[in-house]
Amino acid sequence: VDMKHEYLEVTYRKGRALAAYYYLPRREEDKSVRTERVDGGLLVDFSSDGRAIGIEISSPSRFSLPALNKTLVRLGQEQVLPEDLSPLVAA
Repeated sequence: VDMKHEYLEVTYRKGRALAAYYYLPRREEDKSVRTERVDGGLLVDFSSDGRAIGIEISSPSRFSLPALNKTLVRLGQEQVLPEDLSPLVAA
């Protein structure tokens, strides 16, 4: 089974965004085998065959949409719009 669409998962604690993860298209069996730190406090997870499968937003309070979009473009992914990440932008 392929997970073809990107989606955002935000974890809250006491009403504040504690962590966030932006899932990239992936196969069900994909696991992160390598993580790369990039600009803006972002951590990119890669599968065993080198595909980016997700981006951890380690500091949601300091989240930067331009930094995320720069990373997505570098990874060959589509940029996101602010409304795509509204739960995080609102946090």
